[in-house]
Amino acid sequence: MGKLLWGILFFSLSVVKVDANNNNDIIFEKNNKITFPTAEVLNEFTTRIPFKLIDHLIVIEAALLNKKGNFIIDTGSKTLILNKIHFPSKYSHRKKRKETSGVLDIIEDTDTRKLKEFILQNFNLKNKDSDIIDLSHIEKAKKMNLLGIIGYSILRDYEVFIDMHLHQITLTKVDKFGNTLDKKVYAEKFTDTISFKLKKHTIVLDTYINKQKLKFGLDSAAEYNQINKNSSKKALKYFFPSKRIILTGASKNTIEVMAGKLYRVRLSETTYCGPMITLLTNLTKMSEAFGTQLDGILGYEFLRQKRTIINYQKEKLYFVDYPIIIH
Repeated sequence: MGKLLWGILFFSLSVVKVDANNNNDIIFEKNNKITFPTAEVLNEFTTRIPFKLIDHLIVIEAALLNKKGNFIIDTGSKTLILNKIHFPSKYSHRKKRKETSGVLDIIEDTDTRKLKEFILQNFNLKNKDSDIIDLSHIEKAKKMNLLGIIGYSILRDYEVFIDMHLHQITLTKVDKFGNTLDKKVYAEKFTDTISFKLKKHTIVLDTYINKQKLKFGLDSAAEYNQINKNSSKKALKYFFPSKRIILTGASKNTIEVMAGKLYRVRLSETTYCGPMITLLTNLTKMSEAFGTQLDGILGYEFLRQKRTIINYQKEKLYFVDYPIIIH
């Protein structure tokens, strides 16, 4: 059976178990800020950022420290990650080496920096940690310039609307209770609401395959869904395999997995999903990376079906219908 080398990044982008130490961190100067040249600032609380899909990854354009390039939006990553190739550590004697969990294996030689200020357009986020990792293999696999990855530590301060229809992300500032400071953010009405549990940095959803209840994580950088090969046989009978593929992980190691389609997936009695391309994998390492035990991952295949709004403080997902196109 033919084998494909896919740069599947849903797990390899996830970085956890990093404890910042102010005495060892490198401090970015105050006037160093990240900006989004193509963003539309609606008001002091809300901005819209267009994205492009590189394969199935959500990629936005940004500039940081006089460098301009791509950032991946990754709800499965704990921190802001900077690509070591573009942001080398200049003060090696001050680096604090980390060992960080990935899904395929342990990622070594991870450095941590603390940004004195991280600025998203007019949004000022102080004292944000960033991890420094060599992401050159991702750049090569995806044939793109990759400055870094924007994860939970940045996104949690906003209500995040991932709109696959318009190819844009809307970030609107929330208070400590999760209420949006901009009261007129969306023109669309919510069609459904789902509660989730935030386990460390991971969005965990009660997910049903037919009548079997499982725990799935929501990861915007998962190019394809995953289901644990050790899941209930009653759930796995709705997984229909089609071929074997090769995955490349964070430390450039590879594994062979089965790909197919998963049917009968729903999040509630009213929120159903169509058949989704899914990978049958061993999720032991993934559970380490995401900081909780998971039966699977919902990624691009889910988000392309659902215009999804994430509110971390309220631990809720809101869904907006795709518009009806009249010819």
